[in-house]
Amino acid sequence: MQLAESRGLILFSRDYKEKDKLVKIFTESAGKQMFYVKGIHKKNNPLTSVLQNFTEATFIMNLKTDGLSFLNGAKDVKPLIMIQQDIFLAGYSTYLLNLVDAAIEDKIYDPHLYQFLSLCLNLINDGYDAEIITNIFEVQVLQRFGVAPIFDHCVICGKTSGRFDYSSKFGGVLCEDHFAMDEHRYHADPTAMHFIRLFNQVDLTKVKTIKVNAEVKKEIRRVIDLFYEEYVGIHLKSKKFIDDMHKWQNLMKPDS
Repeated sequence: MQLAESRGLILFSRDYKEKDKLVKIFTESAGKQMFYVKGIHKKNNPLTSVLQNFTEATFIMNLKTDGLSFLNGAKDVKPLIMIQQDIFLAGYSTYLLNLVDAAIEDKIYDPHLYQFLSLCLNLINDGYDAEIITNIFEVQVLQRFGVAPIFDHCVICGKTSGRFDYSSKFGGVLCEDHFAMDEHRYHADPTAMHFIRLFNQVDLTKVKTIKVNAEVKKEIRRVIDLFYEEYVGIHLKSKKFIDDMHKWQNLMKPDS
């Protein structure tokens, strides 16, 4: 058993027996780990307030090579308050956590993915457009699923500017001059493809704002869904939830 400290984000938790919990945490230094937390429902347990959804902290851990690890404590706790209090932000954030859980195996060291996830969740918590942050995350995490579409240039001629569409046949974007080479291309709106190409390479640490109108957002969503259906093939409950949110979110808005 190895004693360690690491920054971490809670992926999910569930009750185990009457007083205990199983908590899965994505740690910066040891990948995803499942922890057994004994007596979490007892009064005055210091970990009770820490092990809430959408919480980032430095966890003090006993890591086991096989089986469940154990949590000894936590410090520098940062609850993502805005996400915790908003069902819509929580929906997008849960989806990001679920994508990470699906994208890499447990106990795989991946500090870059941890830092990217942390950045995206903190941006959502700080009021950035959760839908666009989610799209950027989806596009950039494709490589963790072994998918590497060519977005930066036309796969036929190398052109980097103009109107583009995506071709499964060629595994990347086609410029307008070569649309005819694949009649089964995505037929995506050029503005949406522009943003997806941008999302693939954008550095979120340097972005102040990204504004996208509602119609283009819908087309971005449609195209990214095509990527995931064709190349990844996962169907997460949290993804269905955010899809359904658009149908009923207006019902929750107060009458003017």
